[in-house]
Amino acid sequence: MYRQGDVLIVPVADGAVPSHVPDAPREPRDGRGRLVLALGEVTGHAHAVVGRGELVREPGPYGPFLLHLPDGGRVVHEEHAAINLPQGWFRVIRQREYVPGSVRLVAD
Repeated sequence: MYRQGDVLIVPVADGAVPSHVPDAPREPRDGRGRLVLALGEVTGHAHAVVGRGELVREPGPYGPFLLHLPDGGRVVHEEHAAINLPQGWFRVIRQREYVPGSVRLVAD
């Protein structure tokens, strides 16, 4: 498992990748060519992957995402140390918090 701020990245065994992945929507890259895992609402900084890969949105109001890195990749953020990831599939989970009456994603 890997954590960078409010983003948790969990390896997924190849046989455990959900069957809906081929038809699931892909997230576009940002203007800098990165796959953005989470964008800071306050700072504008991003947890993002540089390198070859794809980010697949899973059903549900809070994601999560599936990240595929055929050659491995690097997760970067302006305020955290970079994380090198091996090749493979990963589930990307954003930290959530409870506020009375609801659950929301943590604002960075």
